[in-house]
This record gives sequence, C-alpha cells and structure tokens, in this order.
Amino acid sequence: MMTTKRKPATVGEILIEEFMQPMGLTQAALAEAMGVQRKHVNELCNDRRTVTAATALILARVFGNSPDFWLNVQRRTDLSEALHTPKRRQRIEQARALSCVA
Repeated sequence: MMTTKRKPATVGEILIEEFMQPMGLTQAALAEAMGVQRKHVNELCNDRRTVTAATALILARVFGNSPDFWLNVQRRTDLSEALHTPKRRQRIEQARALSCVA
C-alpha cells in the first residue's frame, strides 16, 4: 500500500505550472482551445473538477501528450486523498483479504 506522506502534484498544479504558465496561456485561452467554458478550466485549475476520460482526451489533444498522462495525475491525487483522509483510511484498513478457495 502506498505510504508516502508527500502529496502528489494535483491536476491544477500541473496544468498551471507545467503547461499554462510556460505557454503564456490564460484560462480563457485554454477554454477556447478545449472548446469548453472558462468555468470548466477554472475548476480544473483550482482542483474543484476531476479529470474524466473525455477531459483527458481533450487535454491530450490540446497539449500533444497522452490521455493516460492526465488520468494518471488524477489517479495519483485520488489515491493520495483516500489514504490521507482519516475516515477513508479507516474504511480501507478495515477491509480484509479473501483467502483463495479451490
């Protein structure tokens, strides 16, 4: 089980720091390129919207990378959140492995 204490970079952080800032993109410009409303991009940037398969495909097309890149960033964030939220962590730790029955 993943036990790292350091939180992974979120979709919003990566989107802003690795893509938008270096390219000089505003949220409005990215929204236009993606064919979505600016609110959609704003929610992605502020980690109030998760990356769906469709959004991953759009981001990959816009930035010339893979949809797997975006889905993996979201997956790492989701796993970290599940492990570091006390209530979720407790539920995870209560689960027990099934023994194989032949």
